[in-house]
Amino acid sequence: MKFFFRVLLLFTLIIGFQYNSYAAEKVEYLKTDWSFKGLFGKFDRGALQRGYQVYTEVCSSCHSMKYLSYRNLAEKGGPEFSEEQAKAIAASFEVKDGPNEDGEMFNRPGKLSDKFVMPYENIKAAQAANGGAYPPDMSVLVKARGGGVDYIYSLLQGYEDPPAGITLDDGVYYNKYMYGNKIKMANQLSDGLVTYGDGTNATVQQMSKDVTTFLMWAAEPHLESRHKMGFKAITYLIILTILVYFSMKKIWSRIETEV
Repeated sequence: MKFFFRVLLLFTLIIGFQYNSYAAEKVEYLKTDWSFKGLFGKFDRGALQRGYQVYTEVCSSCHSMKYLSYRNLAEKGGPEFSEEQAKAIAASFEVKDGPNEDGEMFNRPGKLSDKFVMPYENIKAAQAANGGAYPPDMSVLVKARGGGVDYIYSLLQGYEDPPAGITLDDGVYYNKYMYGNKIKMANQLSDGLVTYGDGTNATVQQMSKDVTTFLMWAAEPHLESRHKMGFKAITYLIILTILVYFSMKKIWSRIETEV
């Protein structure tokens, strides 16, 4: 019995030490105003379109978004490009198709029904091109990372020189918001890296916010309709509660009168 309690005490101390170490190392993420937060939250269409531009020009060379199709770019609740714009975007990519009548694969311009073009043929090719690291698919990346949008937003702006005493291997970079502070992806953003069509100043902060907003939509494309449904449900419950309250009050008033 004593041995059991000693093991239990040791286990508790280990868990407590790990928790305290995690709490001590935890970094507070950068904050910004997200338009899609809250019961009435909606996606900023301009931010979604700019975010897609950042993804295409900066991120898509390494990161895939295999769950998105080009037609999604024109759907309500998303970036809401016009159908012509979405068709032009799709056609700007080459898609491998086939086989044709001769049994051969061929390349053709993309169509709205096509999935986003993958940057690599397979996982091994992706790892070989990135020093052994596999760039994660970004379709649901916001949901797959603790901290969600705040984490992604902070990570993109968290590159800095390592503190004294910390040595990094070749191809490894210091990021104060990355778990363990070491990341194999180099800093991809710099002021003026892209030229926004709407004239917005493309600072690192702005591009980080825009692409993170786009990633949030990719992970939750029906967020706005869900918010509307939630609001309707709450309104219905409030009305129902009021009706039940007055009905019960009327019933009890009769009982009290009879008594």
